[in-house]
Amino acid sequence: MKAIVKKKRTRGMEFVEVPAPRVGLKDVLIKVKVASICGTDVHIFDWTRWAQHRFLPPRIIGHEFVGNVIKIGDEVTQVKIGDRVSAESHLTCGYCYQCNNGYSEVCKNFKLLGVDHDGTFAEFLVLPEHVLWKNDSHIPDEWATIQEPFGNAVDTVLAEDVSAKTVLILGAGPIGLFATGIAKACGASLIIISDPNDYRLAIGKKMGAHSIINPRKQDVVQTALEVTRDSGIDVVLEFSGNNQALNQGLKAITPGGRISILGIYERRVHIDLNKDVIFKKIRIYGITGRKIFSTWYKTSRFLSSGLVDPSPVITHQFSLKDYEKGMKLMKDGRCGKVILKM
Repeated sequence: MKAIVKKKRTRGMEFVEVPAPRVGLKDVLIKVKVASICGTDVHIFDWTRWAQHRFLPPRIIGHEFVGNVIKIGDEVTQVKIGDRVSAESHLTCGYCYQCNNGYSEVCKNFKLLGVDHDGTFAEFLVLPEHVLWKNDSHIPDEWATIQEPFGNAVDTVLAEDVSAKTVLILGAGPIGLFATGIAKACGASLIIISDPNDYRLAIGKKMGAHSIINPRKQDVVQTALEVTRDSGIDVVLEFSGNNQALNQGLKAITPGGRISILGIYERRVHIDLNKDVIFKKIRIYGITGRKIFSTWYKTSRFLSSGLVDPSPVITHQFSLKDYEKGMKLMKDGRCGKVILKM
């Protein structure tokens, strides 16, 4: 089969032919239809500091997809041939303390699809049946493939209620843009997006943002205070992984407010813990992955019901062999979500 493989501990990847995967007793063989590129994949392509400490080549990359089951192992009971599936990217153990206490998204022994287990940028994929998600027939392939990152946005937004709240979204990458649509669907009274990329800010307006801020042109904190009549922001959602943006969010948040942080930081962050957190009595949520599988139900319902239309975020489509075009667009910031068709 054809696949995108990270072979060496250097920048780049290769589109090559590799052996098709074997199916174990509890495994399922899937013919991938559509996959999508994540920022994690770009980090692996560029061989960033994070990738150098987390990724061990050789490995087929990718963790977002939709496809059809074409073969099942002898002990598989929950899916059948022909099912259209996606998958939770955290391959959990099912027996550690976290898994047994309802926190399998932080399983001590998890393997990450496309990092520790061969991924979705391939014609065929083998996964254990316990991580599979059967897709609603009302959700098209182009939307089904983005459910994994969409779920990140769901958990970031809905760590607490946002109805009638003011919301500041830091970072207008695809997940921040999905979060905009989710916050709107959940009744946020004011949604502000901050990002230095005007292309993505324009998408944010389409997804329901009431106000956009380019921090290279405007003061984020001052603008947030002005539009809230000096009350400050009720809910800050941090997707950027940028230390400066984090500090802007902490200064803009109202005392007693909350911040949810999904952004990943390349280096240690510096904040005024006393002034911006403790004395303001704010609540901080660290978000990783999705709640397995409760978030998937919410994601599916947001998409199948039409509450959120992610189409404005899905800006480009390429064939698998042209993946480098998508990687370049991602690095240049001239896209929303990029999908790859087999």
